[in-house]
Amino acid sequence: MLILHVLPTLDPKAGGLSQAVRNMIRYASGPDLQHEVVCLDPADASYLFEDSFKIHALGKGKTAWNYHGELRSWLNRNLQRYCSILVHGLWQYQSYAVYKAWKKIQAASIRLFVMPHGMLDPYFQHAKGRRLKALRNLLFWQFTEKQLVNSADGLLFTCETEKQLARENFRPYLPKKEHVVGLGIQQPPPFTMEMGLQFFKICPELAGTPYLLFLSRIHPKKGLDLLIMAYQNLCSSRQNLPLLLIAGPGLDTPYGREMQRLAERTATILFSGMLEGLAKWGAFYNCEAFVLPSHQENFGIAVVEALACSKPVVISNQVNIYQEIEMEEAGFVGADHLEGLIKQLERWLETDAQERESMGFNAGRCYAKHYAENSAGNILCHILIGSAHEKS
Repeated sequence: MLILHVLPTLDPKAGGLSQAVRNMIRYASGPDLQHEVVCLDPADASYLFEDSFKIHALGKGKTAWNYHGELRSWLNRNLQRYCSILVHGLWQYQSYAVYKAWKKIQAASIRLFVMPHGMLDPYFQHAKGRRLKALRNLLFWQFTEKQLVNSADGLLFTCETEKQLARENFRPYLPKKEHVVGLGIQQPPPFTMEMGLQFFKICPELAGTPYLLFLSRIHPKKGLDLLIMAYQNLCSSRQNLPLLLIAGPGLDTPYGREMQRLAERTATILFSGMLEGLAKWGAFYNCEAFVLPSHQENFGIAVVEALACSKPVVISNQVNIYQEIEMEEAGFVGADHLEGLIKQLERWLETDAQERESMGFNAGRCYAKHYAENSAGNILCHILIGSAHEKS
């Protein structure tokens, strides 16, 4: 069976969706399932050449809607080669183009699945500064997205919380089936000295020094402003704080520059930019704890990567996997506001060495129990293969 994944971009700098798709293809491939991707990336983009699956890169889209005139015609020509189409994300041209092309040949028994990746979350309709985008989404829902969501063979969610939140905003919301497929995260490579060497080449100030790690896209929804202000608050009342490393793409955006200005008076806050490969794993393995106070986080791949490195996490209760982390005692969870984050960071600072070691063990166990690839792969394969048998 050949599956087609459709998404705006495979660029890692664009966020976790591209990594999620790569993970899914890796752990849901085998003799019975092969995968291809069509995306709106330049065909010569360097980040496409390391992937083993076939990629149809049509070139960059235009406008905020990511319109690309070739996408729909490519789908019309090629869709019948696939058993299933899996659309990743909403609110951009790819979802409209897939629906129109699929509807045209629906009699061919090609199955259609939609994976919103958190894009039906109420946060995006109510967050400050998103009023125009929220109105745009309501219009798009009425004219395009509701037909896709309600006509597809199934909606796929990364966790139960995402599935429940998706039901709150848009009407009529009547998907035929809802599946929680999880999202398996590849076991990180074991720690090596080379990881530390590569990381400390980029951040020499951190060699032999305790630090907290924020590693994510620099974006307003990640709550980075809260983290900087909470850390500065603690600097004024405590001594010998661990340093704070902020790593991730987006420092050259208006928000990224604003965050650097906010932090510039605090010498113990460092920015590294995006970390990749051995340097990224060196950052995880050498940190004391991972911090992500997001206002909305559908899954949190970096959170799970930290768990997989046996690192405790300090997160907000808007990270949709927070309940598993609380249940496994793998970190501290609080509200996504300044007072809540200060409280959780103080709890971490007051935790003794033995308890931190225990939380690190719990973090590794949490990863193995809930987010290892085998379980998620089995669920996704069962849905894709099982649905094919139902419709054939």
